[in-house]
Parts: sequence; C-alpha cells; structure tokens
Amino acid sequence: MAASTRPRRRKPSRKLNIPAPRSTPEAIQEFRRKSPRLRLISVWLVLIAGMFGLTVRLAFLQLVIGSDLKTMAAEQQAIQTTPRASRRQMVDRQGNVVAMDRVLYTLYVHPMLFKSPPEAVAASLDNVLKGEGWTNTPQSLVKRFSEQESGIKLSSEITEETAKRLRALGLDGLDLLPSPQRVYPQGELFSQVTGYADLEGVPKEGIELSLAEQLAYPKLTSAEAASLQLATRDNSQMQLTIDSRLQRIAQENLAATVAEYNAKRGALIVMDSRTGELLTLAVAPTYDPNKYYDAEIEYFKNWAVSDLYEPGSTFKPINVAIALENGAISPDATIYDEGKIQVGEWPIQNVDFKYVGGRGSISITDVLRYSSNVGMVHIMDTLQRSTYYEWLEKLGLGGKTGIGLPGEVSGQIKNRDQFVNSAVEAATTAFGQGFSLTPLQLVQLHGALANGGNLVTPHVVRGMVNSEGELTWTPHAQTEPERVFSTETTQQVLSMMQEVVDDGTGAAAKVDGYQIAGKTGTAQKATEYGTYGDQRITSFVSIAPVSAPRYVILAVVDEPQGENAYGGTVAAPLVKKMLEALVVLEGVEPDQAISPNSAAPDLAEALPIEAPQ
Repeated sequence: MAASTRPRRRKPSRKLNIPAPRSTPEAIQEFRRKSPRLRLISVWLVLIAGMFGLTVRLAFLQLVIGSDLKTMAAEQQAIQTTPRASRRQMVDRQGNVVAMDRVLYTLYVHPMLFKSPPEAVAASLDNVLKGEGWTNTPQSLVKRFSEQESGIKLSSEITEETAKRLRALGLDGLDLLPSPQRVYPQGELFSQVTGYADLEGVPKEGIELSLAEQLAYPKLTSAEAASLQLATRDNSQMQLTIDSRLQRIAQENLAATVAEYNAKRGALIVMDSRTGELLTLAVAPTYDPNKYYDAEIEYFKNWAVSDLYEPGSTFKPINVAIALENGAISPDATIYDEGKIQVGEWPIQNVDFKYVGGRGSISITDVLRYSSNVGMVHIMDTLQRSTYYEWLEKLGLGGKTGIGLPGEVSGQIKNRDQFVNSAVEAATTAFGQGFSLTPLQLVQLHGALANGGNLVTPHVVRGMVNSEGELTWTPHAQTEPERVFSTETTQQVLSMMQEVVDDGTGAAAKVDGYQIAGKTGTAQKATEYGTYGDQRITSFVSIAPVSAPRYVILAVVDEPQGENAYGGTVAAPLVKKMLEALVVLEGVEPDQAISPNSAAPDLAEALPIEAPQ
C-alpha cells in the first residue's frame, strides 16, 4: 500500500508569558503620568538634606573652630604680605651690623610671553643688570631666548633696588621670586665669631649655630598676625663684645704675619680681664661667610677654641703664681740654674745652654726673664706633686672656658696617678709642655693675673639689646667669678713679667709711654707619633698696662718658617701693633715716658727644647 502523502498537522506552539520591557519610552511616560508627586517629594528631600548638612557644617566652623581658622587666615596673610624675617641682626660693640637678613630676588624670564622683540628685552635687562657678577651680553641673552621658551634663570642675587628697576621696565615675561638670605656686611672680619647660615637659612657655625634659638624671631601671636605687625613686633638685636675697629686691625696684621713667615695659621685675641669680654678674636686663615661655599672646609673651624697646643713658656708665669700663692717660694727667692739637669732618665736643659751654660744662682724674675726651663723645674719642685696637680685642676686645665662658641674642646692633662707618680710629668709641665690647652684658655688664665686673681669666663656675646640699647637678655649667669690668686700674688708676677718686656725676651713688644708685662713662648710641636719634631709654635702673651692691669693680648703663630722664627721675633711684634691700636681706641692713659730700646735677641727661645721623647 502506498504511503500516504497527506501533510502532517503541526502542533500549536505554546505561548510564553514574557512581560514587555518596562524601560521603553512608552513605559517611562506612563510612569511619569502616574507618579509626579513622588518625584517632587524625592527632589525636595535631597535638597533639604543638603541644606541641613551645610547648616551643621557652618555652625561647626563658626562656633567650634572659628577662632583657629581666623588665626590661620591672619598668618597666611602675614606670610603673603611680608617675606620671611627669620633671624635677628647681630651688631658689634659699637652697634655696627655684622649679620642681617636681606631679601634677594631670583629672576626668571619666559620668552613665550614676550610682547616686545627679544632683542629689545635683552638690551633692557642688560642695561639694568650690567655690573658686578653679571656675565651675560645682549647677544647671549637673545640666543638663550631662542633656545628655551620658558623658565630661564638669569640671576639669583638681585637686590630690592634692582628689582624695582626691573619692574619699572614694564616688560612681560619677567618673574621675580623673593628669597630672604643671611648676609654679613663685614665679610670675613667676623666669620670665626658669627659663623654663617646657608642659602636655606640653616645655621652652621659660630653664634648663628650656638644661639640659633635666640636669633630666630618668635612666632606671631594671633593679634600680631591679624594686624600685620611683623615689622614692629620685635626690634631686638644680638650685640657682640667684639670691636670691629680692633678686629680689623687684628685680622689684617695677623694675616700679614702668617703670610710673611709662611706659617700654617695664627690667632690674635684681646680680652678685657675685668669682664671676660673679648674685644678681638681673629684667626687666620679665615673665610667670607657670604661665600662660604667657596671656602676650604678647615677654614670654618675657629682653632683658637677648637684646637689644643702646648703653651710652652707662656705658661711659666702661671706656674710662678701657683708657687707664690702656695707659699712654696717668696718673690725675692733665688734658684740655682745649672743649665742642664737629669730628671729620672730624661735630660732637661735650657734652650740656650750650648751658648750660655748654667747661670748659677738667679732670682725668680730672672727665671722668667731668661725663660729658664731648669729654673722652672726647681721652682715647681718645691711643691708636692699632688698639690701641684690640685692647682692645675683648680685652674680648669682639662676643662673648657665656657665661651659659648660651638666646637670648644677641653684641655688635656695627664691623669692624677700618672702625674703624681712620675717626676718628669711635673718637670715638663713646669716649662709648659706635656699638657695642652686652647689659646683662649691661656688668655683666661692670664686674665686672672691681670684682674687681681679672678677666673672670669671669656665671651663674645654681650646679649640682646632693644632699640634703646637696654640689655634684655644675656647668655651669662650673673655669678661672681672664682678667685684663684690673691691680689698680692698677681702684682708680684706682673712685676716680674714687666722685666721680661723691659729687659728680656719680650723687648719687641714695648710700647712707648706704657708699662707692659709679657712672656714669650716657643714650644716644640708633638708629632703624630708622640715625639717632638722640628716644627714649633710661637706665641707672646701680654698684660697692659701694668699700672692698672686690664687687657690681655695673646698672639699665636703656628709653624712659622725661617731661622729667626721665635716667640720674641714673630709674635711679640704682632702684639705690639695690637697694643698701639688698643691704647688709642680704648683711651688708655700713658704710664710714663719709656725710652724705646732695641729688641734684645731672643736667646732663650733660639733652640729647640730637648724634651722627653
């Protein structure tokens, strides 16, 4: 049977119940027609919530932190209207400015903003800036303008006056950025005292560092900031004890002496022994704090307070004072000077022994006059070594002076057991070797001889003074200085030291019309191996005038070259120049007319000391 060709019936498809999309335009319009009130209510709720939040925030700002915000705003206004006035001025004894803040400007140019031809801009800038430190030419400027469209730095040391002239040009494309900087009008004259602050305003050396907190202006109060009283809020200045007139004389003569003798370095100090005020503190070589970045690193160090040396014969008057004060000797006593002695296994002799031999019985004054090492050993041998050591401690050896400058080091002496149990330690200390101190500490010790026996604290800062010159702050405690010698003892030693200048190794320091006390010193320098080499350090210390002793002057010249380089030939003439200026500028009355004599040869300083090896 044939298959049927009748078509098959299809099963009807099942209708799916899928809802139509609600996001069609028609559906949206339908939703809007049905719920307009809901939409309005939603918008109003959002607005009300926002207004409520703003009200709460405003109330918090006004009622809770409003006063703080007011202060912050005032401070910002003050900063914007006034460049940073970070540090107070420093002035010298006479009120001359030695350190100050000055606003300098950095000039940037932006050629892309020029409205005038580059050639005209270059010519105008060259006309205003031409002078010291300006190395550009109009042609070189035009070339730089063509190579860079913006941010060309032309100068960073533009003064306020020059900045005003640049603004007056009315040129587009110029940008002057203010930058307060620390400047030192006296140049290198005060660098070892003031130190410097770097280009970022960070204090690095000297008083700038040690009294940084006092030199910095205090933060403004809210009232000061609100009324912009920055310029008048505080006009105090830090006043130094240094006299710029004397300091200039000291610095110039010291530098000349160091150069003449091809010496390593030198120091020249003048102190008022009554107060401890330093009138000069000159060191050579030195540096210009305005250009500290060009200086050798070792020049930053004030070696008069930071380096130790063996004082040699300049310490002998201090030892004589110790012996007199202790009653071990009398001023009219005599000492037998053999010229050469043996202390244990160590030979000690006078420097002129080869030419003079032993002097026999001599006075205490002659021990100083001829700078006898053997005589000093015999003098100090009259004390028990334990007593001698106690005196050294009492005088502050092994400690600091407390000058207040950064980098001051303590002196060095042997420990008590080593000193007491070794005869040679006391012997070498008798003529100023075997221990070390700073030049400033030697000045302090001689200050006690000058002022009647008081150990004053040397200092270079008088304090803070207001516009009326009244002292409002001082770094020094108002305490009485320690008395270490009697007035009688100091007068006796000064009389002996006067003989050193009148008719001894210090004759080159004579000043006509004045009685001068002094003592030369020529000490061998210890090597890094602990032995004594060929180099020497020469010095001369003086007290003037003897009739009314007040000033202590010390000159130290380290490693002078030449056969005639000794304390009496190198340092004593330097002190004389300083004394001649000092008596005039300080108004010191003459004592009497003194006939100038030719300087006696410095025989007692002529040969190296045969010291313990």
